[in-house]
Amino acid sequence: MRARRANRVLRLADERLGYASVARKTMAKIFPDHWSFMLGEIALYSFMFLVATGIYLVLFFDPSSHLTTYDGSYAPMHGKEVSSAYASTVSISFDVRAGLLVRQAHHWAAHIFVGAIVLHLCRIFFTGMFRKPRELNWTVGVTLLILAIFNGFAGYSLPDDLLSGTGLHIFFSIAEGTPFIGDWLAFLVFGGNFPGDVIIERLYALHILIVPALIAILITVHMAVLIRQKHSHFSGPGRSDANVVGSRMWPSYAIRSLSLMFFVSAVCVLLGGFAQINPIWVWGDFSSPQITAPSVADWYVGWIEGALRLFPPMEPHLLGFTIPNQFWAGVLLPLVTFAALYLWPWIDRRLTHDYGTHHLTGRPRESPGRVAIGVAALTFYGVCLVAMSEETLVQWTHAPVADIRNTLRVVVIVLPFVTGFIAHRIARALRDSGAGGLLLLSKADWRRAREVRRAGKAPPIPPSEPPTEEESPEAPAPGEPLDEEGRPLTESPAWVHPGGRIPE
Repeated sequence: MRARRANRVLRLADERLGYASVARKTMAKIFPDHWSFMLGEIALYSFMFLVATGIYLVLFFDPSSHLTTYDGSYAPMHGKEVSSAYASTVSISFDVRAGLLVRQAHHWAAHIFVGAIVLHLCRIFFTGMFRKPRELNWTVGVTLLILAIFNGFAGYSLPDDLLSGTGLHIFFSIAEGTPFIGDWLAFLVFGGNFPGDVIIERLYALHILIVPALIAILITVHMAVLIRQKHSHFSGPGRSDANVVGSRMWPSYAIRSLSLMFFVSAVCVLLGGFAQINPIWVWGDFSSPQITAPSVADWYVGWIEGALRLFPPMEPHLLGFTIPNQFWAGVLLPLVTFAALYLWPWIDRRLTHDYGTHHLTGRPRESPGRVAIGVAALTFYGVCLVAMSEETLVQWTHAPVADIRNTLRVVVIVLPFVTGFIAHRIARALRDSGAGGLLLLSKADWRRAREVRRAGKAPPIPPSEPPTEEESPEAPAPGEPLDEEGRPLTESPAWVHPGGRIPE
């Protein structure tokens, strides 16, 4: 009886919306089985977790910089005048049921969100899947990374504790250090001199409303372009630019994807419950004369702080203006970084003279130059992250901070060239020898690679594992309905007729 009623409702809906054919085609879509394609979904599910936990936190957070007297259950703060933002965050941590768990899980999810985007972009970069026709999705992904970093920094700054206040002070100095418009820009953002009276309220509106909406829109655009262009997949037997080998949307891929969603949520909750992060009651509320030592920002903005520490004092004069020292690492470096990311598909095209259309994912070894550039860039930003924590290095090594800073200044310049050179040699050896992988690269493979280069022969095709039975595309049976790309449609659900109509 219930099944009949459900079928009737679905039939009436299909008569008006005509969604049956769309549902059939969607459930027949093929998704690659390789684990690396799940990195984008980890980012998606961590964003969903951020939205869910953020809604809970919004109910108790007071985004105000006005002073109030704390009267919560945290005894060391009784009777102290602090900002409403700081007081409400401490109350969430100690007085709201599950408040500390949700707050810490929310913070960890932000780290996972940005980290998954970075890893996803690295996969696309090293496999060359930013090339034609996927330049638009690469641009969308870089924009998502920028929005994720900014929103993470905005949320990190909202509690108005000593650590986040120090980060805002650095941000104010960077804005003020912008040539020609620095003073106006800092005044516009903070509403006056630091710390201002409106920055918490403005960051709050951006953090919970404007930036999440932009992220949701870009994720939708990203998925729409992906569906329209179809998935890329790794090369192998039976795989070409004209097909996609993997699992169908329903039921195989959907079940695997839902399992991943629950796993990401479980990891965030476990981290929130067992791994302490940002205990603001330890730092205390923000006070300009005080700075927590060692004070470090979250890793996704820490590379900027590390670059600020490493860049030598240099303030040249230009057109009657002094270019402050913080401009080079705080403004110019991020601008160059993200401009290079945005333009990389066209830079790569000019360097490689590859103007073709690509749907097969390349192996990193196929482009040693790209591998060298990517590894060198990751090394550079990795050293900047280490420099962010130079106080910790001082505590561990008991060396003078000046010696550590000067050493890192040399390392940040030299080490990227070293790692890039090594990565180029390894990638070229893998390509020319046909070795199965980095751990399988032997001395004989190095000799074979040198012989191939000396002889000028085409490098051998790297061996690929044959596809599993589930991955192998099956020939359509006579009379079986096909989608627009000539692939057989998946078996229809019980309520969908192969002709596209819903039986009564």
